Amino acid sequence: MVSTRRWGRLAGLAVAATGLVAVSFGPVSPQASAARSDAAPAAASAARSTNPTSANPASAPAPSAAGTERASERSLRYGDAGRSWSTEIRSPGASYVKVHFASLKLAGDDRVTVASPDRREVHTYYADRDRGSDYTVHGDSGFAALSIDGDTAVVTLHATGARDAEPLARRGYGVRIDKHFRGFDAAERAARAPSTRSVCGTDARRDVACYRTSHPTEYARGNAVARQLLRGTGHCTAWRVGNTNRMLTNQHCMESAADLRASEFQFDYQCATCGGNNPGPGTKVSGQQLIKLSALSELDYALFSVNSFESIQKYGTLYLDPRTPQAGERIYIPGHGDTTPKRLSLYEETQGGATCKIDVVSSGVNTGYRCDTSGGNSGSPVLAASSHKVIALHHLGGCPNWGTRISLVYDQIKGDIDNTQRAPAVAA
Repeated sequence: MVSTRRWGRLAGLAVAATGLVAVSFGPVSPQASAARSDAAPAAASAARSTNPTSANPASAPAPSAAGTERASERSLRYGDAGRSWSTEIRSPGASYVKVHFASLKLAGDDRVTVASPDRREVHTYYADRDRGSDYTVHGDSGFAALSIDGDTAVVTLHATGARDAEPLARRGYGVRIDKHFRGFDAAERAARAPSTRSVCGTDARRDVACYRTSHPTEYARGNAVARQLLRGTGHCTAWRVGNTNRMLTNQHCMESAADLRASEFQFDYQCATCGGNNPGPGTKVSGQQLIKLSALSELDYALFSVNSFESIQKYGTLYLDPRTPQAGERIYIPGHGDTTPKRLSLYEETQGGATCKIDVVSSGVNTGYRCDTSGGNSGSPVLAASSHKVIALHHLGGCPNWGTRISLVYDQIKGDIDNTQRAPAVAA
């Protein structure tokens, strides 16, 4: 087991001879700036692994933030009148709000909900935490509800019957919120984008919905890909692998079991129409068990399981193609670069032009390509168009961008996954 993450330690890699730069993820914390001095040794180690001929690394950039933590001390107490009591946490312009409870003490079957104002998202919590919705734990007392998309979360204490408020108050019943996490809006994300990007020339990525008709298989494979929210303030990409409760992302997105407990995963976060900027809330689940890790300086993967697995099975899964990539073969990458709704990289420059392909078959443990990626894409699957299976795990940028060859990952995790592709069920 690796030590608990100091966010920003692996904020980026800049390798002078090759241009490898880890800019495709966004884990951050208030300690990120202080952690910058740790990045250079990690970069040097990764440089030796991914390209033994590379020169000494340049100084690593700070990570690109996806959100911030805000103090928001407030309480909900039982009242003598009514059956519910609410408070609203609003952060104007925020892309999400994630509420953290310092304490939650409820009577009987009473519950607390965290919801969007239109109630298209509702997360429910009871005195017995495991009865309700998934949640995350952030290394301190209490827990955090799953996030709410948008800039407002409504927190409501619901009583199942009449309550005598005064004695309940004396005994500490009720809810105390001590903080929340807010996601940056588009302008804030752009202002904090790293100086080195992994968009190679013109950004040819499009919403996955743009390819629903023209590339139905590529569109469908993207359903198994989720956006990962890390400790409330950063993002990566993760995806289902095989037939059982298993998912993959990069190790630099998840260094420990504590990181997994502090992560949530959002499936089906994608626009309903091409260019529509109209994503639904999808399905959010939390992390369960960290199964296997390989460091950034080695293969840079994390294999894990999630809670509420039954709720995400409908999105399908991906399978691994454990072989050496072929020079020039067509590839594509679904992911959540820049924390946006899911996009597909199919073309290198223009729609209908040159398709993404393998440019560098092998460099150390990596394979290289010019498919566009950006901060948040770390952990994305790189799929071969010939098999629609995964041949690399994206983790480094710099044009070419780089993914660990999945054959190397498969050799280490094959006993932990069921990679046998099953024929879809046929309706009677």
